[in-house]
Amino acid sequence: MIDLAALRRWPDVEAPGLTASDAADRLLLDESASARAGLGEGDVVVINDAYGALALGAADAGASGIRVHQDLITGERALAANARTFGLGGRVRSMPLDAELVADARLVLLRLPRSLAALRDIAGLIAAHAHPDVVVFAGGRLKHMTTAMNDVLRQRFARLDVTHARQKSRVLIARGPRDGADPQPAREQHDGVTVCAYGGAFAGPRIDIGTRLLVANLPAEVPSGAPGDLVIDLACGTGVIAATLAMRHPHLRVHACDASAAAVASARATAEANAVSARVTVERDDALSALPDGVAGLIALNPPFHSGAAVTDALAPHLFADAARVLRPGGELWCVWNSPLHYRPVLERLVGPTRQVARNSKFTVTVSTRRAD
Repeated sequence: MIDLAALRRWPDVEAPGLTASDAADRLLLDESASARAGLGEGDVVVINDAYGALALGAADAGASGIRVHQDLITGERALAANARTFGLGGRVRSMPLDAELVADARLVLLRLPRSLAALRDIAGLIAAHAHPDVVVFAGGRLKHMTTAMNDVLRQRFARLDVTHARQKSRVLIARGPRDGADPQPAREQHDGVTVCAYGGAFAGPRIDIGTRLLVANLPAEVPSGAPGDLVIDLACGTGVIAATLAMRHPHLRVHACDASAAAVASARATAEANAVSARVTVERDDALSALPDGVAGLIALNPPFHSGAAVTDALAPHLFADAARVLRPGGELWCVWNSPLHYRPVLERLVGPTRQVARNSKFTVTVSTRRAD
């Protein structure tokens, strides 16, 4: 039997206290074991699996043709790496969050997202396209679960059962899909920008205060030391910065990227809603791994500080280092960050000379100039 404790988070950040599986994964696998017995090829779907514990636990127990969706590309790559380690790669397949993922599924293992909007999207999709007899096992840690999650599931399923808690975890079991609907982005207008957000995208259809401060202080003229310089919105979220740059500078082509599939879908919708989709390319990526060295004149960044449910300052340095690699000498990284995190020395070390541009009670905006090698 596969040892879930042996799973790795790589290429996501690995540090003491950050684990690749937990008690909620084990409870989900235990509660669903009898329901999974005897299911056929492709009957099992796994959604929101952090690093592969659910998919590989089900595969190790005999399930095959398992369709998997993970929002973060780092989780998807960790699943692939863990599957290779345990010889289970042929039993799992990563897919987008769409109708094909859940079509005619008989059983769904779901790690409950913390966002109710994300849960609405997922529940609606399952109810619309899974088999009428589908059973959904949705679990999580008690500290992240609310009774509102029950209400969301009851809107899309006729029956909801709640298991006993174990090791501070619980599972909700939903049956009888009804009133299914494909996900649609929420839309709001802010400061002349239409913001679109699918469930799970950070800040939803609003503009968070860090992004708002960065947008207000972006340079009036975009540095362009060489023809063809890329302008990049790194960790783009819903694409507010990318759309703003494209709207302010009609000559610009902007490359936006994020590790989150929900963010990428949202950013594409935001670009389209603001009539700049022809000049904004949005890709799912781990930092800037798809781009070569020295191709960018300007990068804008509002770095995340959550890895799943854990708060960590280990994510931003990875983004800073990759930004430095992709910037040409003299290119600029415009960054907003929570002031108590004191990122300026890290930016000085990884990118180059750094100066403060703006600061309010919570956030600091800096610009770092890529030093010549």
